[in-house]
Amino acid sequence: MKQSHTLNIETTADGSVTLYRDDIDEHYHSVKGALAESLHVYLDLGWRRFASCHDAVRVFEVGYGTGLNAALTAVAAAEASVPTAYFSVELYPVAPELTERLYHDQASEYASCFKMVNEAEWGINTDINPWFVLRKMEDNLLTMEIPRNIDVVYFDAFAPEKQPEMWTEHVFGKLYRAMAPGGILTTYCAKGAVRRLLQKVGFVVERLAGPPGGKREVIRATRPLALPE
Repeated sequence: MKQSHTLNIETTADGSVTLYRDDIDEHYHSVKGALAESLHVYLDLGWRRFASCHDAVRVFEVGYGTGLNAALTAVAAAEASVPTAYFSVELYPVAPELTERLYHDQASEYASCFKMVNEAEWGINTDINPWFVLRKMEDNLLTMEIPRNIDVVYFDAFAPEKQPEMWTEHVFGKLYRAMAPGGILTTYCAKGAVRRLLQKVGFVVERLAGPPGGKREVIRATRPLALPE
C-alpha cells in the first residue's frame, strides 16, 4: 500500500522549481538551485562525461521525481546528436495535475521538454525527440530487475537519513552488476559511508567539486573496464 504524503511546489535559489515532501521533511532537489544541481551532478559529470567518448548512452535514473533530469538529458542528447535510451524508476509518481503546474512554473529554456517527459506515459517507450527515448517505470528499485548494460546511473534518491534503504551495499551492488564496464554513477551525496559502500562493491570513486553555490563535494563512481585479478 502506497504511503500518503503532501507535495508542495517551491522555488529554489536559481529560479527553478522543486517539490517539498512533508512526511519526510525533504525537498526533491537542492534548495540552493534545482537546475544548477541537476546540470552539474547528472548532466556534466555523468551524461556529458560518458557521451563525449561514446556513440550512444544508456541511462538509468534512480528517482524520476519531477522529471527534471530526464528533460535536461533529452535536450542535451538532441543538441549533441547522441542517441540516448533513458530508463527511470519511481515508486511514488507525482500526480499529473501537479506535474502540469510544475512545467508551467519551470521558467527556463527546458520548460517545453519538461512538459513532454512528464506527459509521457508510464511503462512504455516514448520518443521525446529523435535522439532520446524515455521509459518511466513505476516500480521498486529494491525488488525490480534493472535494465542491463547501463552506461550512466543518476543516483538521485532522497538523502540517506531520509531513505536509508536506498543507500545500501545491496542496492549499489545491484546497480554495479547492471552496468556496462566503464559505466559511471553520479550522485549529490559525498558522505564517507556512501563512498565506502560504493568502493566495497567494486566502484572506483572520485570526490568532485559540487555545483556553484551548492554542496562542496559530490561523487562520481566508475565501474572498471576489467575486473581485478
